[in-house]
Amino acid sequence: MPMPSALQLNPARVDWSTPGYLVDRRTALQVGAAGVVGTTLPFAAGPAAAATGSGRAKSVLLVVCSGGPSQLEVWDPKPSAPVEVRGDFSAISTAASGVMIGEHMPRLAQQLGRWSILRTLKHVEGNHLLAMHVALTGRPTPIPRSTASDLDRVESRHDFPNFAAALDFVRPRTDGIPTGVTLPNYFIEGPLTWPGQHAGFLGARHDPWQINQDPNDPKFKVDVLNLPADVAAPRLVSRRSLLESVNHSAAGLATARTTALGEQYDVAFSLLSSDRVAKAFDIQQESPETRDRYGRHKFGQSLLLARRLVEAGVPLVQAAMGIVQTWDTHVDNWGRLKSNLLPPLDQGLAALMDDLTERGLLDETLVIVMGEFGRTPKVSTLPGQTVPGRDHWPYAYSALFAGAGVRGGQVIGQTDASAAYPVSRAWSPADVCTTIFDALGVSHDAAIMDPLGRPNHLLNGEVIEPLYSGRNA
Repeated sequence: MPMPSALQLNPARVDWSTPGYLVDRRTALQVGAAGVVGTTLPFAAGPAAAATGSGRAKSVLLVVCSGGPSQLEVWDPKPSAPVEVRGDFSAISTAASGVMIGEHMPRLAQQLGRWSILRTLKHVEGNHLLAMHVALTGRPTPIPRSTASDLDRVESRHDFPNFAAALDFVRPRTDGIPTGVTLPNYFIEGPLTWPGQHAGFLGARHDPWQINQDPNDPKFKVDVLNLPADVAAPRLVSRRSLLESVNHSAAGLATARTTALGEQYDVAFSLLSSDRVAKAFDIQQESPETRDRYGRHKFGQSLLLARRLVEAGVPLVQAAMGIVQTWDTHVDNWGRLKSNLLPPLDQGLAALMDDLTERGLLDETLVIVMGEFGRTPKVSTLPGQTVPGRDHWPYAYSALFAGAGVRGGQVIGQTDASAAYPVSRAWSPADVCTTIFDALGVSHDAAIMDPLGRPNHLLNGEVIEPLYSGRNA
């Protein structure tokens, strides 16, 4: 693929201190064509770098609340703060002694013995597009998107790959089960697709499979997984062979676009041959009682579908709790959270925890609930508005973790009196990324080459060990 010019990269947004960049030019040239880098790299030396991931999880379910949920109203309330900080909600006790959360998550409060709350996530990107790339890749956005002239590059193939795409690159599947599935919608705002949702510079072959349908719709059906009545499996194989012959004959005419399309055809053929995937998407197989327990709404049914995909063996499932700015509560923060956002999330997550536990899946499934950032510690009212809310705040926000060895009933990290800044150790999206890959057993040596031929460790942060040890940092 063509490499970007130096002017296309923004050095200020690249964390040059990460181990992936600490490599001399000779090493970069030696590994430039390798794609995945092993233990031969000089910067990968030492016991920590040589270690294989813990392999605690067979699957990771990432629940994304896009737009940025308020830490003060949900996971990190400050009931003793002034009203302009604490807001309109009260805090309630939970199953974990001494731990309080927002009043509109009562089911989760009862289940907190299964969950660990991380209250000191932090980064520096207050823009949705940049923050989502950081959240879903663990990397700074390499190309700036802060001006109108940058907006046509939101789907840039120079972006870093997201979790599922990177996992597919280092551990490709050959059994017809996709490495990653994202549902029930892409994060798109008008003509803009938010970055961090595909394989970036790794190419379309490694893109997660994207579902853009509401599983709560009675007509929900993933048609691509169903062969036409007149096309049996042998005929499908015959058609693929014919297509491969045509492609081989026209190899000299291939372009980047046709190559990407061919890669997507490969993925489609693989999916069509997997009966397990087709059955997983048949949500109608679930009993009415189970569907009612999750909630007959988009949040609940998306979590139910995500559980079915985990059960089918998909390693990384991303369930979006809304479209791009669903949780972006600049206006009417408390009304929207109370009426539209927190009740269905609370119901769906509670059912998910019960379901994973009853099916014996919780011990092998890492569940993470997070947004791309939090909300401002002080209530504000936008110009021209009369109903107050909270604005973007990446300097301290919260996430939930459960399953795959995570110790429940604990809080990791502490923020100040207004939930504005960590007063204990801060953790980053890179640490979340590293924890995900470690849980899936990815080698700490695993690396990918960026468009400029530089190796980048996939595990570019630290494993959030307090999740497992119970010893806060």
